[in-house]
Amino acid sequence: MSSKGSQITKREFIKLSLAGTGGLLCRPQGLFTGPPGLAEDKKWQFSKEALFQTETARGVRCMICPNECTLKPGELSDCHNRINRDGKLYTIAYGNPCAVHVDPVEKKPLNHFLPSSRVFSIATAGCNLACLNCQNWTISQKSPTETDNYDLMPDKVVKGAIKNNCPSIAYTYSEPITFFEYTYDTAQLARTAGIKNILVSAGFIKEEPLRFLCKNIDAANIDLKSFSDSIYLKLNAGKLQTILDTLRILHEEGVWLEITNLIVPSWTDDLDMIKKMCDWLYDNDLYNYPLHFSRFHPMYKLTQLPPTPVSTLTKAREIAMKSGIKFVYIGNVPGTGASNTYCPECHKLLIERKGYRILANNIEIGKCKFCKEDIPGVWE
Repeated sequence: MSSKGSQITKREFIKLSLAGTGGLLCRPQGLFTGPPGLAEDKKWQFSKEALFQTETARGVRCMICPNECTLKPGELSDCHNRINRDGKLYTIAYGNPCAVHVDPVEKKPLNHFLPSSRVFSIATAGCNLACLNCQNWTISQKSPTETDNYDLMPDKVVKGAIKNNCPSIAYTYSEPITFFEYTYDTAQLARTAGIKNILVSAGFIKEEPLRFLCKNIDAANIDLKSFSDSIYLKLNAGKLQTILDTLRILHEEGVWLEITNLIVPSWTDDLDMIKKMCDWLYDNDLYNYPLHFSRFHPMYKLTQLPPTPVSTLTKAREIAMKSGIKFVYIGNVPGTGASNTYCPECHKLLIERKGYRILANNIEIGKCKFCKEDIPGVWE
């Protein structure tokens, strides 16, 4: 996932003048019931009955992701934010984000979606994967009861986006699939207000809830972490096929898609595997969507590894382009031309980037300014 951007300070957040207690940090005390003496109707103020659940003889099963956690009363899900309360599943990640930032959309990363625009980014604690290299592990591997949180219900998120001149909201940093209900309700309100919605996710979700969520999602960046099922299991605790299904479904549902592949030395840097991944993307009609090869930096449980050599990233980009992927970028490496957008037809420079800043943009009404080739993306 994208690393966290410039955080809104408490003082700045209060200046948003959101209704109620929006912007005030609050830390839940006690696992699920709130601080001692809290009124009964306040104990579950950041909770909501979960979508996509079913009763089984062993407990209530969550049907949002392939983990299919089956919980007895009082038990917490693998993603750290679903609990069986009186025979029903409830999310405890609703209206209580631990991160609220304003980012450039290029940081998601999205290079073909509203360039130079600002995006209002939110995240709650929790994740349904357990990546050894997670850069946001201090929130992804926690429960919302263990983080400092904002009181920010969906309507306040939308107001925050409007007040900060953000044409889109991103559900990001940890894993929006695990705060599914909060994401869905916020996205629905945002769509009504004319604000677009961005899903930044590992894509570990079942088909039915994904198609349900896609009703209000405009763009997504999905981490395709490797092209090996065994590596997905050992490095991320996930399943490759689920993510491949997610990519195809997003394409079918008309969601603008960009794909990130973090190249981790000794784990996901096998060039033959990268070629198989790129060939699969081409064969499944995903060649018009940008592919971002991202540089690994030592993090979390993989601090013993070196950063990804730039030469490996360059070779991966060459492989992808030879496979027919039209727009291939290198991320986390400053000062490289591989962050720019070039026309696949006349090869002229279309968008020049320096970090997350746009220095030049030669795309006009979705076309190359020079040869009039259609450039896939959402440009306005």
